[in-house]
Amino acid sequence: MLDSPSDDGLEILRAKLDSIDLRFLEELRARIETCVEIAHHKRENDVRMMQPHRIRLVQERAARFGEEHGISQDFLRRLYDLIIEETCRVEDVVIGAAP
Repeated sequence: MLDSPSDDGLEILRAKLDSIDLRFLEELRARIETCVEIAHHKRENDVRMMQPHRIRLVQERAARFGEEHGISQDFLRRLYDLIIEETCRVEDVVIGAAP
């Protein structure tokens, strides 16, 4: 089957999506790196790792963003549950590590 102009358009859109995905993953990595910095600060200042009020604030901000931009609040809540779970795991490792 020959390539059609619509195939070219699809490839352009897929390349755009790939670029967005790469930026998303880079930002996620940067977020985790910042959580590592926070974990070092918590360890050095004897601050508890788990901060439920902060988790609520992040979840509420994501829900507002979803509402304002037509993105499912449930989806964003579940996404942030996964992100927070991973950052808590990373913080636990850093806080539990020998200085």
